[in-house]
Amino acid sequence: MKSRREFLQLSALGTVVGLSPNMLSAMSDANQKIVKSPGPIAISTWNHGLPANAVAWELLKKGGSALDAVEKGVRVVEDDPDNMTVGLGGFPDIEGNVTLDASIMDEKQQCGSVAFLQHIKNPISVARLVMEKTKHVMLVGDGALQFALQHGFSKQNLLTENTLKAWEKMGGSDDAESLINIENHDTIGMLVMDGKGDLSGACTTSGAARKVYGRVGDSPIIGAGLFVDNEVGGATATGWGEEVIRNAGSAIVVELMRQGRSPQEACEEIVKRIASRSDAAKKVQVGFIAINREGETGAFAIQPGFYYSLMKKGDNKSYKSASLY
Repeated sequence: MKSRREFLQLSALGTVVGLSPNMLSAMSDANQKIVKSPGPIAISTWNHGLPANAVAWELLKKGGSALDAVEKGVRVVEDDPDNMTVGLGGFPDIEGNVTLDASIMDEKQQCGSVAFLQHIKNPISVARLVMEKTKHVMLVGDGALQFALQHGFSKQNLLTENTLKAWEKMGGSDDAESLINIENHDTIGMLVMDGKGDLSGACTTSGAARKVYGRVGDSPIIGAGLFVDNEVGGATATGWGEEVIRNAGSAIVVELMRQGRSPQEACEEIVKRIASRSDAAKKVQVGFIAINREGETGAFAIQPGFYYSLMKKGDNKSYKSASLY
């Protein structure tokens, strides 16, 4: 349905060229319909994004939605007990509890998230249900667990033997910031454009190893760990979440793209902004990936060692991101 301004503009143009507003409107609609989407495209953080991209691609090539693709894609990583920073087998907090955070956002800017969720290995799917089954955006802690159980999820022990050994080896270290790098892959964030050109995103993590009990990072916070605007693009973050939250990281990346920056330029600008805030911010790892409406992508991090995975035209590859230092 055309706005009043669009209708008046069409009317004025019709007067000049001798065409009626209805004829011009039909021509405009026809032109919009033949614009080809640059998708499908899937981009995700770290090398564990490769299997996530592959699963998403199977859905996309059959005409599946971006929303289904990001959920199914990141679930692959949540289900992997050998990944110690997401879902099953995620690193526990300082007291030995595995607590998970996740968020999801679709092309209509509908969103859902869960934080401090225990005993459920697929927080991304619980986050989607929060989006689709409630009037809320975020559920946390026992409330999120109760909601998950009410919707058919089953409790299980998320702490694996390998993760427990690795956690014990850390001893009393709480220097989680420095560990978030290639050796400790952290969050998986994923952005997808489907064949229709619609965008969705997902972000899921077990958070920083040996975090304080009750700590929540950026991943479940819309605008920090994840943000999608179907008219502009999407962004997601990985790394030390406190710095991402302080700077509303992913929302700023999208707004920079709205102002005309490319995804690469937007990722670089937010990383430089974060690192300029303090000496402490210069020492942590934070990385971003982004995609715009034209299907262009970008990635940038504070420190070297950040990798991202991109699947486009059926080609699924891992790339080393450029970094500030």
